[in-house]
Amino acid sequence: MANLNKVVASLRSEYSRLQKELESVGKALDALGRANGAGFRRGKRILSKEARERIAEAQRQRWAKVRKQAKQAKS
Repeated sequence: MANLNKVVASLRSEYSRLQKELESVGKALDALGRANGAGFRRGKRILSKEARERIAEAQRQRWAKVRKQAKQAKS
């Protein structure tokens, strides 16, 4: 039983050490991400009214094409 307690204590200390190591690795990656320009999170992208209309029209055309193909397949 004493042996098992030693093993558990050893595993806990190793777990703690690994957590600290991973934390430092995470900080290094964060620093590199910021230096590279990545990691900078912008807010929600805003589209102009015209851009939304162009996207909506393109989607309507896609659906019209799908409906047309489905109608031709039935015939």
